[in-house]
Amino acid sequence: MSIQKTFTIGTRKSQLALAQTNEVQEALQRAYPNFEFPILGMTTIGDQILNKPLYQIGEKSLFTKELEIALENKTVDLVVHSLKDLPTTLPKGMTIGAILKREDPNDAVVIKEGLIAKSLEDLPKGSIVGTSSVRRSSQLKRAFPDLTFQNIRGNLNTRLAKLDSPDGQYSALILAAAGLIRLGQKHRISQILPQSIILHAVGQGALAVECRDDDIHIIELLSVLEDKDTKLRCMAERSLLKALEGGCSVPIGVNTNFIEGKEGKRMLRLEGLVAQLDGSKIIRAEATKYVDYDEINAANELGREVSKILIEQGARNIIEELKH
Repeated sequence: MSIQKTFTIGTRKSQLALAQTNEVQEALQRAYPNFEFPILGMTTIGDQILNKPLYQIGEKSLFTKELEIALENKTVDLVVHSLKDLPTTLPKGMTIGAILKREDPNDAVVIKEGLIAKSLEDLPKGSIVGTSSVRRSSQLKRAFPDLTFQNIRGNLNTRLAKLDSPDGQYSALILAAAGLIRLGQKHRISQILPQSIILHAVGQGALAVECRDDDIHIIELLSVLEDKDTKLRCMAERSLLKALEGGCSVPIGVNTNFIEGKEGKRMLRLEGLVAQLDGSKIIRAEATKYVDYDEINAANELGREVSKILIEQGARNIIEELKH
């Protein structure tokens, strides 16, 4: 029986998705120089429907479904995702083979070229700020009630072009810092929004590689990519999201970080929030838990713990209202 030496990587076709996939491909090629890792680009539902806000499309697998079908059909051997796009419940037969070291998970402000403003605080009253995320707009409407937040769709370069158009309506965009950094656009970041103003999306800044759960060879190959701290943080965040029954298009924000506990033991802190679309109500909760380097169960428990506090404060009602 011949040993498989070529492993096809599936990805979306956007420039950012390809940049992220190239990152994974290069890491695998360094680890396994005798193997080949060709890339196959695909178009997803989320790439096709650009005239609606994400939360109105009503599909949790907006950016992953077509890729997972290819994985199931064995057209590809592994798939690279932005972890924030990956639903918390995977299709039967699929698993996350690796989560890579996280890039900056925070949200960034990009100001229109030519404006003297350097931050959201500097923008004149009534300025239009573009974002495709109800999580971002709901939190920022509360923090900046004098600004107008409007939906903007398209890949990152398309959005930047809309922003910089001389007759464009947008004064600024809110984008993931990680995406800008990965596309070599870090210089466009005018402001990194602090966690006191906005909590980031579940899994934001992290890349996940999905594969078939019975493909032991692929799972072993992917183990070299794993970043354990990122995995623990993201598993806690995803556990919270799953317990709240929310998707990537629901206004749920999180923040995780490791802190030193008693006797030098590491503790994982998780803060979560659920917001109404108009920002009129925001529910926040946090908890900490001892989480050792391989304690996925403890990270998952922390997520459930914070979600329970949020539910007790009325978070489920906000989420259900959004579904109707």
